[in-house]
Amino acid sequence: SEARRPAVPPIRKSLGQHFLSDPRILARIADALELRSDDTVIEIGAGRGSLTDQLRDRARRVIAIEVDRALAVLLRDRYSSDERVTIVEGDVLGLELGELAGGEPYALVGNVPYYITTPIIFHALRRPRASRAVFLVQREVAERMVAPPATPEYGALSVNLRAVARVDMLFTIPPGAFHPPPKVESAVVRIEPLEVPLVSPSMEYPLRIFVQSAFALRRKQMRRVVRTITGRTADDAERALHAAGVQPEKRPEELSPGEFADLAVRLGLLDEPSASPIIPPPSHE
Repeated sequence: SEARRPAVPPIRKSLGQHFLSDPRILARIADALELRSDDTVIEIGAGRGSLTDQLRDRARRVIAIEVDRALAVLLRDRYSSDERVTIVEGDVLGLELGELAGGEPYALVGNVPYYITTPIIFHALRRPRASRAVFLVQREVAERMVAPPATPEYGALSVNLRAVARVDMLFTIPPGAFHPPPKVESAVVRIEPLEVPLVSPSMEYPLRIFVQSAFALRRKQMRRVVRTITGRTADDAERALHAAGVQPEKRPEELSPGEFADLAVRLGLLDEPSASPIIPPPSHE
């Protein structure tokens, strides 16, 4: 009975919890996934189940991930009699999404904590990727995700995402739609994997590292960037740049995702840590 249901747990600021309950906005988020009745969908950060309710009406199976133990207990109780919903308690960064889906195609959705947005997005892009992903993120991050070259928002996140996926910013959400209200505006983005990514699977990780390293030197010309990151001679760096069709005097923020991908291939970057010891490990951007 309703009286036996566990009390709603207190909000944990340490987990970046901001709950969205407006049914119209939740429906728009669920609709953006374009789910079919036989689909499997994984939800990151199920919270109190507001979006989960929308998803289970649209999909065959919902796998809802929640890191907050108290909320996981609440969700298990709420959906104990619904075979369509599976609750997984844990940190999404420690879970293999493809395995959770049982090797089947899956869609992905989540109200992503702002303080770990970028790690979660890149974790979600690991293969096997979702057929479509919809995330609620900070508006500033959404603008970086879709920014074109030579704009202030364009950076490593823009390049690395668009090397493997199409990204669209769908709509914004004001702070007042959440409880508690965040201090920033939010936006909903949709990510769809490219049928033909700009690089091969074995190049995705080294491209990510290379791009992050390049944007750490974003005010430098590419001839200096390549030499600094890879340790190449000036002549070798110039040859690689010309082979990729990149003008040596350009700066990282002026290169398109395609130019970055071609340059990484020309430089022969490998997906083996021992092969590229001079390239630093990825940051959280």
